Amino acid sequence: MIRLSCTPAVRDFKNWPLTYISFLRSGEFLNQNLALVCHYGRGNGMTGQGVWVIGVLAIGVLVIVILAIGVSKKIMAVNRLQALTSEQCGQALAQIRLVATDMDGTLTQAEEFKDALFVSLEQLRAVGMPVLITTGRSAGWVHGLLHYLPVVLAIAENGGLYFTKENRYPTFLQPLAVNHRQLLLQQFQRLRQKYPQLQESSDNPFRLTDWTFEVTGLSLEDLQWMTDNCYDNGWGFTYSTVQCHIKPLPQDKASGLTQVIAQQFPGLAHHQVLTVGDSPNDESMFDPAQFPHSVGVANVRHYLDALDHHPAFITQAEAGDGFQELMQALLAKRNP
Repeated sequence: MIRLSCTPAVRDFKNWPLTYISFLRSGEFLNQNLALVCHYGRGNGMTGQGVWVIGVLAIGVLVIVILAIGVSKKIMAVNRLQALTSEQCGQALAQIRLVATDMDGTLTQAEEFKDALFVSLEQLRAVGMPVLITTGRSAGWVHGLLHYLPVVLAIAENGGLYFTKENRYPTFLQPLAVNHRQLLLQQFQRLRQKYPQLQESSDNPFRLTDWTFEVTGLSLEDLQWMTDNCYDNGWGFTYSTVQCHIKPLPQDKASGLTQVIAQQFPGLAHHQVLTVGDSPNDESMFDPAQFPHSVGVANVRHYLDALDHHPAFITQAEAGDGFQELMQALLAKRNP
């Protein structure tokens, strides 16, 4: 039996279409498999030119099959997402007693808070539905935002810490070493050895638990390499529409939210919490084993093939408009 050189795809199954395409681009695929076809073809009496033609055609067919499987996999993932108008979503929204939402790309529209957002938040507060923000933004930014927004509390830095209206000092959700920021800087410098163009985010000086740099200009292949490098050096890594984050391994939005619920909403079950997001750093909140009722605003579709966990439901509109769509559906369940 002829065994094709599929090692990279097997080794990185989660992102195998991306990894395999990278392998194809490298030329190593062609070198190995054309040589293999050539060896077997000549053994059966074929001419060199015939062997190479058959080899190229066979590899072309294989590439098309690989890409088709990747595309169909993404289509199936999209089709599994249920609309807010579905009966299942209606049943889920009827159980909700707390909304935990991402901010950038979820509450914002064109990078701004629109008037409709404040109207919806006030409507939810009027019917006794608390809303909290869980964002990748820095402690410094979130401390200020909480003062002005009609929400009960805000979790910053992807589950690293949180602030409440009553206590403006941070409550940390992960143990940190005394030299934690220095260790984060060292890992950032490791990444810059391969990507010297990386730029520290403008809000990084206001961070306490993670280290951020700009995501602009980075491909999915770059982000996968950074994920692997951080993991190999004992760090976690995630990214959003705005930034890349180097963080402690166990730190994510779901673990932070779980601790906040236990501390601030004792007795509240996870099936009574609605989690909302739009990008890879929200993925842990889409995990049904942790939070069974999750919603992605429509722009989450851009990342579905990079996520292990998908939201249970999805809005028709993107970003802030999608959040408004969701809030109206939720208010309808509170005021039938």
